[in-house]
Amino acid sequence: MNVKCFDENHEKDLEMKINAFLNSTNSDIIDIKYQVAIAMQGEDQIFCFSAMVIYYDKE
Repeated sequence: MNVKCFDENHEKDLEMKINAFLNSTNSDIIDIKYQVAIAMQGEDQIFCFSAMVIYYDKE
């Protein structure tokens, strides 16, 4: 069993990275854990979109 972690500032970037990984692997996907963190820096909101893909290599 393996995991791959993704971390992006924009949700669309996270989607693209995960989709690229899913399309490039010949693995059984067990689960995907998704999380959003929000922080304030001055008056700016900073978002962190992350996901962990849990998978099993068929090879």
